[in-house]
Amino acid sequence: MNPRHRPLLTGLLALALLWALALGGYWYAQNSRMTAEKVRQYLASVDLRRLSGEARARAIRELVRRLNALSWEERQKARLGPEWARWLEAMSEQEQADFIEATLPAGFKQVLNAFEELPEAQRRRTIDDALKRLREAQQELARGELPPEWGPEGPPVLSEEVRQRAIKTGLKTFYAESSGRMKAELAPLLEEMQRMMESGVFLRRRWEGSR
Repeated sequence: MNPRHRPLLTGLLALALLWALALGGYWYAQNSRMTAEKVRQYLASVDLRRLSGEARARAIRELVRRLNALSWEERQKARLGPEWARWLEAMSEQEQADFIEATLPAGFKQVLNAFEELPEAQRRRTIDDALKRLREAQQELARGELPPEWGPEGPPVLSEEVRQRAIKTGLKTFYAESSGRMKAELAPLLEEMQRMMESGVFLRRRWEGSR
């Protein structure tokens, strides 16, 4: 080999190695990234009703870990399908309550406090806006994936009874007094309301209510 060509060859080999490392890192990141599909596969692969003791607690902790690793959009996808409902139904009231507490975003208590400060009319408007966004998001995400029993509108976002009680009593009080099952129903709403708070909606509503 001509000595003058060695630096060029060395540079090409180094560049090829860097590309290989970059592609390898990208492949690893893509395959190790948690997705809604991986969560749903896990839900389908584990029958919580057949587990007890430490094995049952470990299975729930694993679901918590997987769900907390998802983006908001992926969390919405993960909740679609009958596997999610079967898991929640298989949990005891205490397990449901602990599960929701462990998977709600860290700032959800700020949402409860901010909502409590809104006048009733603004509470109603805020909840209705959040429910509208949730329905639109679920319908968009669920195209072609909905079980037949849910119909074309998808799973119910929030029952009318829960909606009215949250408006009248305030989410903070209502959440504190709710059962584990009720908290599970409220979880998607609280997540959407947190997104609204981060975008400044709550501040605007408080200002409108004080005028």
